[in-house]
Order: sequence, then structure tokens, then C-alpha cells
Amino acid sequence: MIGVGNWAKHGHLRVLALLPQYVVTAVYSQRREASADIAREYGVKHVMQTVDDLVNHPEVDLVVVLTTAPQHADGVRAAIAAGKHVYCEWPLTPDIHASKELVERARTANVRHIVGLQRRLAPHNRYVRDLIRDGFIGKLRSVRMHVSMNYFQARRSNALRWTVPPENFSSVIAIYAGHFLDMLFASTGWPDNIVALLVNQFKEVSIVETGEIIPTTTPDQMVLSGRLADGAVLSVHIEGGKRNGSGVQIDITGTEGDLRITNRSAFGNIGDDYIVEGAHGDNVPLQRLPVPAAYDRLPASELPSAVLELAELYAAYANDVRDGTRTAPDFSDALRMHRLIDAAVASSETGTRVALAASTD
Repeated sequence: MIGVGNWAKHGHLRVLALLPQYVVTAVYSQRREASADIAREYGVKHVMQTVDDLVNHPEVDLVVVLTTAPQHADGVRAAIAAGKHVYCEWPLTPDIHASKELVERARTANVRHIVGLQRRLAPHNRYVRDLIRDGFIGKLRSVRMHVSMNYFQARRSNALRWTVPPENFSSVIAIYAGHFLDMLFASTGWPDNIVALLVNQFKEVSIVETGEIIPTTTPDQMVLSGRLADGAVLSVHIEGGKRNGSGVQIDITGTEGDLRITNRSAFGNIGDDYIVEGAHGDNVPLQRLPVPAAYDRLPASELPSAVLELAELYAAYANDVRDGTRTAPDFSDALRMHRLIDAAVASSETGTRVALAASTD
């Protein structure tokens, strides 16, 4: 594990302790005392002095890169050069050219690569995907998604300072739009064209601990519309800094019925579970569709729902290694999402509709 920030401690370390397929054997951080603390708390055998020491250690099979987005590429390149399989958090890198380079390096080295777009593998999303595939709503006609969160306001903690500069590609749009669009399109299919509006309403961000004021042009809202490849209409609104009533609502309309997927939280703490509802016919009340137990492949735990989504990704990768399959999202999926977000930025800047090529990665 390279990097031991908040998400490493809140998510990854707890997930890896839950899953019997994994043992965290080595850790590296620029802050050595943080590495030592993690090693003591989680029983990690080796605290490494350098990234090169970690990626070349004989007990390391998978390198997990959990630094900030601008630092990802260095850790990923080191892992690939050592011939190790590599997991990297989303966003893969702040720059699409660097992301493409990492895809090509991983292929050339024939190492497995995984990206942290874990929401697509959540039980509710796999269930919705199968409902659509099996004709529950008939032919898809329209898809509408609204995602909002209290985070990314004009006041932020120093721990979130790195989300402010636009060049870090770590805004609410880069992070949350990336995660939720990937989740949605894994169920409905991808758009073939979009038109978008990206807006910066928090033109200054103040750091809570210091009172420092940082000017920024980083967008905090995205409105995106388009058409899915099968002709269905798409409408998406992502907004950060919503003070009250935030969460997730997805409405999916078909020729034979409807689905609604909701969650009171866009992140997901304990009890913040997705609710799937559906109906057939005309003017029929939506009824709850409990996610079948078969979609849950994890050991029992009391972990928050967002952390359990991450556990589903690690479980999928472990199964991929065992079975020779490829179900966990990889760097190619990250590159496709980066292209879509770049297309949204271009559409917003030019006021034009942008066609999206089918993925060839």
C-alpha cells in the first residue's frame, strides 16, 4: 500500500482486513510515522523506506496506490516497472495523456490493473443492470440521475485542500461524477453524444483550520444531457456543497415499466443503503424490489455502505485472479471516463454537442 490517508484508513485497510483473500504485507508513506502507526494497528509486517523498496519486495503481489491524484502516476509506473499487478484510486491521473500512457505501460508489461470505480459493482447496481437486461422495464426510453452532497462547499478542511486547484482533477465533478456516471452506465449503457454545462459557483474556498482564502475556477456543478447508444434520453445533474437534502435519485423509464434507485447519501455511511423500486403498466405505484441475497458476496460485517462497495471491488478482483476473468474495472475504464469528462468540459466551453466514440481500449 502506497499512501495512508483518510480513505486508506476508512476504506481500504478495513476492507482488506475483512476479506480472507488478502494480507496487507507492506506499507509506504512519505510520512514515516503514519506508516508505522498503520503497521502497528493493522499488523502490517513491513514499513518500507521507499516506493521502489515496496514494489520490489518479494511478498508483494498487488501494489495499491492511494496517494492524491497528481501523485498516482509515479506509484503506478513503479509498480508496472517491477512487474507487479496494480490498483489505483480514481481519478487515475489528472491528465488524460498520462492515463493513456499508464494503460499502454500496463499492457506492454502484461500486468493486471484495477481502478477504484467500485460503485458499478455494488449489489444494487448489478441487480438493476440485470433487471434492465432481463426486460423488467421493456425497451429503455429515458434515464435521469441527480447526485448531490454536502461536501465541496466554499469552506473545506485542510485535508481537502488538494481538491481546490483545477489542475489536480479532484473536484466534485472529477471524483463524484466519475464514480456515479460509471455506476449508471454500467447498468444502462453509455451515451453516444452529450451536451454539458459545468459551473463554478464557489469562486473562493476558505480553509477552516487557517482561514486562508484560495481563488478557484474548479466547477462545483455539472448538468449533462445526451442520448444513450440505444436511443434513450439521458439527463444528469451533479452538485457539490448542497446544504440539506442531498443524496442520489435515479429514474429509469422503459416501454413497459419504471425503476427508481435512491439513497439518502452520495457517500454512504452505515445504514445508507440503496433502495430499488419498480413498477409495470400505467399509473401503478412503485413497489420496493429488495436486492436478492445472491448479489452480496461479502463476509458479514458492520462496515459502512461506501466501504462495502470497495470490498465488492476487491472481491471481484480476487475472483478474476482465481478464475482468469476480468470483471473488475481497469485502467481502460478510467480512460473512457476521463474522455467523457473531458468531452463535457469541451461541450461546456464551446456550447456544442459532442459525439463520443465507442470505447476501443
